[in-house]
Amino acid sequence: MASTSISGQIHSLLQGPRREKSEADTLAFLEARFPSLDELGTAHGLHAAVEQAEHQDEELTDRLARSREAIDAFIVQTRARTQEYLQTAQDLSLLRHSLSDELSHLADQLESSLGSADRRPTLLEDIESFHRSLKELESVKGYVQVIEHALQLSERAVKQVDSAIVLSSLSEYEALEHFVSSIRQACAPVYEVAGQQQLHILSFLETLRGQAWANMKRALSRSLLSAAETLSWPQPVDYVSAAPEDRKRFELAFSNYLRLQLMGRAIRHPGTDTSIREDGLYPLEALAEPVALRFKYHFEGTRQTNRLDKPEWYFTHVLNISHEHRPLMEKIVQTLLSATDYRGINAWREFTLLLLPLLERKLRRTIPSLLAHPPVLAHTIYEALAFDSALREQGFEIIGTTAANAQASPGADQSKWVGITEVILGRGEWFEAWMEGERQFATDQYVDIISSSDAWLVADDNPDDAIVVELNLRPTNSARRVKALIEQITDRYSPLPKFLHRTQFLITVQLPMLEAYHSRISSSLDAFETLSSSLMRAVPGALGSVGVSSESMGRAADPQRLTSGVEGVQRLCKALISARYISAACDAWGEELFFLELWAEINREAPLRSRVAGVATLPSPRGGENDEPEGTIFDALVSQYGKLGERAEDMIVHTVCGEVEAGLKAHFMGSSSTQVTPDVSHEKQDDIALASTLLGPLAVLSSEVSFLHSILSARTAATLYRRIASRLASHILQRQIFYRGRGRIGLQEGKAILAESELFVETCQIALARSDRNRAEAPWRQLLQASRLIALEGIRRQKVLDSTFGVTDDQEWEEVMLEAVGATELNREEVGQVLRTREDCDR
Repeated sequence: MASTSISGQIHSLLQGPRREKSEADTLAFLEARFPSLDELGTAHGLHAAVEQAEHQDEELTDRLARSREAIDAFIVQTRARTQEYLQTAQDLSLLRHSLSDELSHLADQLESSLGSADRRPTLLEDIESFHRSLKELESVKGYVQVIEHALQLSERAVKQVDSAIVLSSLSEYEALEHFVSSIRQACAPVYEVAGQQQLHILSFLETLRGQAWANMKRALSRSLLSAAETLSWPQPVDYVSAAPEDRKRFELAFSNYLRLQLMGRAIRHPGTDTSIREDGLYPLEALAEPVALRFKYHFEGTRQTNRLDKPEWYFTHVLNISHEHRPLMEKIVQTLLSATDYRGINAWREFTLLLLPLLERKLRRTIPSLLAHPPVLAHTIYEALAFDSALREQGFEIIGTTAANAQASPGADQSKWVGITEVILGRGEWFEAWMEGERQFATDQYVDIISSSDAWLVADDNPDDAIVVELNLRPTNSARRVKALIEQITDRYSPLPKFLHRTQFLITVQLPMLEAYHSRISSSLDAFETLSSSLMRAVPGALGSVGVSSESMGRAADPQRLTSGVEGVQRLCKALISARYISAACDAWGEELFFLELWAEINREAPLRSRVAGVATLPSPRGGENDEPEGTIFDALVSQYGKLGERAEDMIVHTVCGEVEAGLKAHFMGSSSTQVTPDVSHEKQDDIALASTLLGPLAVLSSEVSFLHSILSARTAATLYRRIASRLASHILQRQIFYRGRGRIGLQEGKAILAESELFVETCQIALARSDRNRAEAPWRQLLQASRLIALEGIRRQKVLDSTFGVTDDQEWEEVMLEAVGATELNREEVGQVLRTREDCDR
């Protein structure tokens, strides 16, 4: 932009003057200098201005000439310098081309022979190739020397152990250990560069070191097994009868092998050798090898002893091996251990621990093929649980073995052995398969129980049943069998070692059986209510045989017969005693130690609480380790079955009272309930003949109360009798006396009502197997009191009237009532209402 402006200025300056502009500038100058004509004639007028302009013109012309001369000289100088620069540029260009040609020639001379087959390698390439080969050979030489030295140390370490009569030193193996450690330290800088990649020589050396240790163990193991075979191992060993030299040889070999393990603990470093794990005792591992071979021969081959449906065979075999060799372990091997650092190890427990992997391997191989056969799977698990239980009874625990330190963790119980069943139960899919098989088996058994023809028959007394003896309760066959089924399920899963598995079994298998039986009883009560409803009576056959059990399918055409009379009450009683029996059983189960521990653990552990959350048949657990659990695990079921029993009781009371009250309708609607036959002598009271309409209700009441007394426990029967009698007494009192109104009952009718009331009491007393009169009379006392009041006459009546309607205090009034009618069940107002029903009452 700057060069463009300068060039423009130069061009503008080189242009000649323009006449028009000059005239305009002159005119503007004159107007500005001489604004009037008078000023033109002054000393500084036009003439002076012209002279001044001429003088300036001369100066400018002179300066223009000098400027043109300078410009011409500068142009000549510039052209000369430009020519010089062009010549220099041409010389440099020629030089660049010559250098490029020289570089191309040199590059052709240095081109490698690898690019073309007809070229020979250059000297530099030969030198570089020889140098690389030399470095590789030196590196290989170092690798070979390292490997050779390690192999020599390994061979010497094995020979040192194999040739020693009494093992006292592991100097050769120790040298091998130090050598491998030094190689690892030397390779540390390489690791920093290589990152996670491991050098092959280091992995080879570590493998070689592990093989050397295994060969050392194998050498001493052969020596120990050779000595043990002279003692008839793996058969039961009679150590006392063995030859002294054989015993000495065995003890020496055992001690050498044990000494190797002790020395290895001091030399080998688990932190730098990932192949090192927590081993058992080396000598006992060696002694377990022949046992493992026999086990494999019998139970992992094609012999007849290898049967999937006989897991007890291999469990018993291991138990027998452990038991047969226990004397040798406790008396001889334990003595040898007591002189070493392993004195805290229990020899028999350690040996038994080494036998367990045989069973673990066997179970892991066979269980997958048993998943399709739930009975065999269940049998295998029960045998495993029995094996664990038997081994614990013999005193086996992890404490006192090398595995106690291996499984130690913060908060863990080192003495707790999870059992061989953990191999199966620890796999979620295997445990689920077993639990599903158990659930299906229990469901099938439950269906058979409910579907049997005698399911709802009342069972005979069983003196061995604590619930029957304690509650004097005769359950139905189905209730007794369901209880036995639940206890059988408990026996099947109670040996499980983990509370999580127990909880799952409880929720998935056991509780659904109790829920199903509760639903079955509840549905039978629903069906009873449906069949006995007014709609069912109005439309006979409307619902067919809905809810009718198998014991009465042939009588489904007469539903009223199924829900009335003794037969209807019998059905309700069966539901009642079944519910009461299972409720009592749940209450007893809840107090058992097994379920108390399970409930306490559920309340303590959050995972278990989350599993039972939402299960309607379990109470809500309380969280917290220090909180004592409230109630028992079956409290919810006890409550549910209790409510079911209360419902059955209500239905029994409703059914009995409904039938008696229905029979009394005709009696109450009769024009006269009594017929009076006067006696000529007037020495006795008139005989009162009961109406025939009363015989039916009395017969119904007698038969049904008698049935309740015969089939139910004394306490339940007494409760139901009090409720039935109280309701009937209230009903009769209202209909016979209170509803009659004022002055509607005569003396003779009052005596008839009294006779009927006494007859109800006597009928109930006979139905209750002639029990105590007070027990039979207690629920009827209000009716009896009212009946006796309306049957009073003479002085006693007048005394009652005066006392009731007079100003006598309540205590004296009660004494009068007790003297006149023998009861004070009705209050003073009710007594007055009863007295006013007599037609001769003017109060």
